Amino acid sequence: MIEKKRILVVDDDQSFRLLIGKHLKKEGYEVSFAENGINALQILKEESFDVIISDQQMPEMDGIELLSKANNLYPDTPFIMLTAFGDIKKAVSAVKLGAYDYLEKPYRIEDLLTTINRALEHKRLNAENKKLKSQLQNIYSFQNLVTKSPVMIKTLKMAEKVAKNSETTVLILGESGTGKEMLAKAIHYASEGMANNFVAVNCAAIPSSLLESELFGHVKGAFTGAYRDREGKIALAKGGTLLLDEIGDMPLETQAKLLRVLEERVYEKLGSDMQLKTDCRIIASTHRDLAKLVVDGKFREDLYHRLNVFPLYIPSLRERKEDIPLLIEHFLKIYNEKNGRSLQGFHPRALDALMRYSWPGNIRELENVVERAVILTRDDYVPFSELPEPIRGAVGDPLSQEIRNGIRPGMTIREMEKELIIKTLEDNDGNRTRSARVLGITRRTLQHKLKEYEIDQQLSENDS
Repeated sequence: MIEKKRILVVDDDQSFRLLIGKHLKKEGYEVSFAENGINALQILKEESFDVIISDQQMPEMDGIELLSKANNLYPDTPFIMLTAFGDIKKAVSAVKLGAYDYLEKPYRIEDLLTTINRALEHKRLNAENKKLKSQLQNIYSFQNLVTKSPVMIKTLKMAEKVAKNSETTVLILGESGTGKEMLAKAIHYASEGMANNFVAVNCAAIPSSLLESELFGHVKGAFTGAYRDREGKIALAKGGTLLLDEIGDMPLETQAKLLRVLEERVYEKLGSDMQLKTDCRIIASTHRDLAKLVVDGKFREDLYHRLNVFPLYIPSLRERKEDIPLLIEHFLKIYNEKNGRSLQGFHPRALDALMRYSWPGNIRELENVVERAVILTRDDYVPFSELPEPIRGAVGDPLSQEIRNGIRPGMTIREMEKELIIKTLEDNDGNRTRSARVLGITRRTLQHKLKEYEIDQQLSENDS
């Protein structure tokens, strides 16, 4: 059953209250009444409503004062002000003070119903937006950045401190795939500006001819194809955070304009000489050595110093290998839930390979490996044989090395085959279907070999 929306009608005219109540109840609303502002405030202290409709001119406490007090109690409840004909100044004043909208008396009931519907939709969207912001704040919280690496822990502590100062420019340094954007989002959602937008621009992915328009926006006719005015990313990040990803790839001419934004907090759209102000925090990130780019004449020295106010370094995954098991567990939880799976983890031999791998793609590459494993692996644990070929090729098969170490001069082909079957079974936790697949034979053939070499008996003796 759909819950009725509750509306509080406040007016000192009883006949008006009865008339409006009749129309609203006919539309399916639950209606309560108050004869003046003081009475309405008493009701609001006891109950909440979806919409408040109030006359502006009332004795003792007028609509403007009631609006102020109602907003303190229920800041998310739309307030619709009813004003006398020609009293536009007070109506505009009410909107500035937080009223959702106003209607002039006399008004058509259709207009009132339309305004109520818009107010309810506005309230619903606001609630959804707050819920989404809260979810994002939780997803990108510092607590969700998995690590036990001393270097990374130090970086996160510094990031938490700078998050509290929304005006400080931050420079995040680290290889591709280390999580620079994730850290930038954690800073944003822990700051005072988290209620506003987080806007990211990849400076390396946008052609230099379009990057300025993307950042600063443009006016109609600024260049061929500019058929209308367009806001840039700086404007979209108003009051929030602008992430300039891979800033080391930004063209020199754009760097000069960005420097002005950082120094004076003003910019101009392409094709316009009107100065616009910005209050967004700027976070820049790069995998490149900016100091070397400065020496090579590819990056402005003055911009480098403006950006390098609060540098944060994210170590590569090969520098924090103690985090690999933690990250695997973290990604397993995510992708098991996403795919309806219950993969437990990686076989010790496979985990050993992951620990020895150099991870050129860093955390992004490890996440991809885990996601792939969740989708492909049918057993509880991922064997070495099901790791991506680049990893197997780079680190070598520990089982193959073990088998080579077990082969001795004078061994027969039968003895070597038996040794291979035993080691493969051990590597796959005794799973015969998977072992047969690794050996390139059918399960039935493997069963015959186990019986022929009395391996079943030998394995059980080893277990006892």
